[in-house]
Amino acid sequence: MSHFINVILPIPLEKSFTYAITEAEATFLKPGIRVSVPFGKSKIYTGIVDTVHHNAPLVYEAKQIHQILDETPLVTPIQLQHWKWISSYYMCTVGEVMRAALPSAFILESETVIYKVDNTEVNDEALKDDEFLVYEALHHQSSLKIQDLMAILDKKNVLPVIKRLLEKQLINVQEELYEKYKPKLVRYVKLSNQFTSEAALQDLLHTLSRAPKQRDVVMTLFSISAKTKQPVKVSELVSESNTSSAIVKALIDKEILEDYHIQTDRVQYEGDADSDLKQLNSHQNKALDEIQQSFEKQNITLLHGVTSSGKTELYVKLIEAQLKTQKQTLYLVPEIALTTQLVSRLQDYFGEKVAVFHSKYSSNERVEVWHNVLTNSPKAQIVLGARSSILLPFQNLGLVIVDEEHESSYKQFDPAPRYHARDAAIVLAQLFKAKTLLGSATPSLESYYNAQQQKYGLVELKYRFNNVLMPEIELVDLKDKHKRKRMTGHFSDRLILEMQETLKEGYQIILFQNRRGFSPIVECNTCGHSPQCPNCDVSLTYHQYRNQLRCHYCSYNVVMHKNCEACGSTELDSKGFGTEQVEEEAKVLFPNHNVARMDLDTTRGKYGYEKIITALEQGEIDILVGTQMLTKGLDFRNVKLVGIMNADNMLNFPDFRAHERSFQLMAQVAGRSGRTKARGKVLIQSYNPFHRILQQVSTNDYETMYVEQLEDRYTYKYPPLYRMIKITFKHKDYQRVNVGADWFAKSLRTVFKDNVLGPEFPPVARIRNQYLKHLLIKIPQQQSLLKTKEAIIKINNSFSSVKDFRAIRVILNVDNY
Repeated sequence: MSHFINVILPIPLEKSFTYAITEAEATFLKPGIRVSVPFGKSKIYTGIVDTVHHNAPLVYEAKQIHQILDETPLVTPIQLQHWKWISSYYMCTVGEVMRAALPSAFILESETVIYKVDNTEVNDEALKDDEFLVYEALHHQSSLKIQDLMAILDKKNVLPVIKRLLEKQLINVQEELYEKYKPKLVRYVKLSNQFTSEAALQDLLHTLSRAPKQRDVVMTLFSISAKTKQPVKVSELVSESNTSSAIVKALIDKEILEDYHIQTDRVQYEGDADSDLKQLNSHQNKALDEIQQSFEKQNITLLHGVTSSGKTELYVKLIEAQLKTQKQTLYLVPEIALTTQLVSRLQDYFGEKVAVFHSKYSSNERVEVWHNVLTNSPKAQIVLGARSSILLPFQNLGLVIVDEEHESSYKQFDPAPRYHARDAAIVLAQLFKAKTLLGSATPSLESYYNAQQQKYGLVELKYRFNNVLMPEIELVDLKDKHKRKRMTGHFSDRLILEMQETLKEGYQIILFQNRRGFSPIVECNTCGHSPQCPNCDVSLTYHQYRNQLRCHYCSYNVVMHKNCEACGSTELDSKGFGTEQVEEEAKVLFPNHNVARMDLDTTRGKYGYEKIITALEQGEIDILVGTQMLTKGLDFRNVKLVGIMNADNMLNFPDFRAHERSFQLMAQVAGRSGRTKARGKVLIQSYNPFHRILQQVSTNDYETMYVEQLEDRYTYKYPPLYRMIKITFKHKDYQRVNVGADWFAKSLRTVFKDNVLGPEFPPVARIRNQYLKHLLIKIPQQQSLLKTKEAIIKINNSFSSVKDFRAIRVILNVDNY
């Protein structure tokens, strides 16, 4: 009886492929093991075994697999179930989920290697120039990779040359698989076994008396071993004995010392986990009891606690309870910036039980975290991470905490799978029959609506820790200040006065402006021309620290012009302002204080966030200017004043969630002030201080905002009352996108009638030379989501089979908000 396996490949294919295996392999293989398999004419891919069965494929003949890459499954059965749920709900393929989930080091890629055929005589004149170059190179080197050939011939397409040499039977070609993960080995030394007896040791020291430096090294080795009773690293020995590695090498060559390697983890925790858990206050204890009661009735609970009410301490208590039952906890945060602060707090409580996982980690570091989670190692009982950590291979998950659950960073936009980490985490918890806690000071309307509908439990924490008052919020009317000439740059006189007082008292200040760069538009005063990006329909942003104009969509950049490109005038003026300009003005206004900036430009490195956050905590920075990174639940002890430079551009953004997002953003920024003893103060500058949302922020009135926004959503048919799927069309030809989108919309309208909006060009209609057009489908509550998706997939398949439309890229985005 023949045996077959279905394999998930890391490419966007609708179905899994079937491969033939032997009986011995069939008994060994289990779902979740990696295998390398041939695909297409010459490619080799790493796939994951999905099922082992006896059904031969009907349409094609099953190929044999190349090799088995694991002894035990790398992916758990629950994980495979979760992947399939993500792929069906978010309308993508399981292969795309696999590609997103597995660290790239696990996905072996094949690489073509070229060898010279031995014992062949060749006439040099019969070879063309490029063939001769390759053949000559193979005389000096036994094998060459495709990359090497590209470098030798200095051109991209080298396949014709390989083909011609193959026809002349001068070379062989092989596909080689490369394991990308290399364990980190650390080199240790010990005294050779022949010197373990007293007498041998005395002789050794006597012989080394003529080489005092070598003798010092041996003596240092003794003292370190005696002190630490642990293996001694070469690096440690060199630094302790103040010598060079050459002397250690000489001793190894003389066979006095032996060196050996031990594999270690790249991410290690240094320090002691001895800090006691903090005592909760009465409000927190009450909330903790309510959460535990709510978990008895419901699996999901929403914790609505004002900023600085001590939500993290509640999470810590819940995690502690999970550790006692020996279950894993997943702690999701929206931003990498937040992980840096939380890691140190959680490690103080739980030591090395905390594992961290996010995209600024190298591929090898991610592999180590993956293995620790998979083996349920003591090092990974608590996983703290950004959205990608929901795809880790948990063994025994007991609790999922989603902190700041309203954050839009939980949604993945590109590439597929376009999942929402909060929703996917809730499903993951259900698969493990675990509990989920969503925490936020400003919950998203969807979660709050679910809590009101009794789908989730709701626990409220309305008092700040230490009973500190909520910050006092003052609205500043910019229209009035401009009229009375009371503005200095973008700072009103009120803001400057408050800043002076705060700095005098020795507190710190945060200034918030949700746009990076110096100014978003550079305009010529004579003819009105402003420099545009050649690849996108958007004006270039001026970045002063590099003196260049940059596009924030495709990263195109050019040196700042001295004259207008259109009319040659030198009068170039910048309109609008970003964080750079705020930073510059603050430096001029407060020359004796340290001003720093935190945005995408200043936090690019692996430790970019850490440096700035640590500097603020150590009091090295007096004024921090930043974008929305600052709003993500960071805990700054000494900040008393927060200034929001301009609230209007958030409120007037063309999106149905603009008002909700603005409320959340401003309430979160305000929550960074006055977190310890003194009451904080927030100044919001706006041209329209009487706006409903600004009034609601100033009184911290979430409930009224929720009721008003929900009425709007009801009237205009938006989530949480309706579901939404957004379809985007992309192509470099404007006309083709137009025709294709119209055809798709017409087909959709035959099924969904008036619930189809568009097709419409977005505000930025061309990005990286690709034109975009959007369609929105609204799905009422009584309409089946599954049937809706089936109808869309059917229309999409007919769309792809039309020859003219095949080149248009269609992106399906479920719950795109």
